[in-house]
Amino acid sequence: MSSAILSLSGRAIPLRGNDIDTDRIIPARYLRCVTFDGLGQYAFEDDRKQLKDQGKLHAFDDQRFAGAKLLVVNSNFGCGSSREHAPQAIAKWGITGIIGVSYSEIFFGNCVAMGVPCLRIASADADALQSTIEADPAVIVTLDVEKRQVRCGTKTYAAEMADGQRQQFVTGAWDAMGELRAGADAVAATAKRLPYVSSFA
Repeated sequence: MSSAILSLSGRAIPLRGNDIDTDRIIPARYLRCVTFDGLGQYAFEDDRKQLKDQGKLHAFDDQRFAGAKLLVVNSNFGCGSSREHAPQAIAKWGITGIIGVSYSEIFFGNCVAMGVPCLRIASADADALQSTIEADPAVIVTLDVEKRQVRCGTKTYAAEMADGQRQQFVTGAWDAMGELRAGADAVAATAKRLPYVSSFA
């Protein structure tokens, strides 16, 4: 069984904008990779270049947020395609948890399968949290899965995660492949009792 993930604390990156899709998170040209190793450096590459060309700075290029472990986003984050490369690129960048208003269902599911908890908070709370981080990049943010809270300084924000996924993180059962491996003996024993399996043994 995987390790339980009850809460995560650390500095955060405020990434503003609704409907940030998977093409923006990781450009399609990087989907040909054999492994996800090294994918993090290309996260938001086109958005970062576009802003740089305009003399602006993307949050992922802002040295004030370098080394941050949490990501604070807005509505419908991760929409678009079902590519697992998007959450993988974010995780390979170093992000261990995400706080946002809402997520694409498939993106959220991919994050759960990777052990990256995504809590939902109210839109006004996300804006306030992003503003706090922008004003003080050293501030510590806590993403608390167990208590369904996000804490930052003296502020505590109510957060949501569906009971099923929350239970997976709290019990450490978020890794389906790990669960299958841990139960390999039980699977083998069940298979032996099935006539349509044992007949081919």
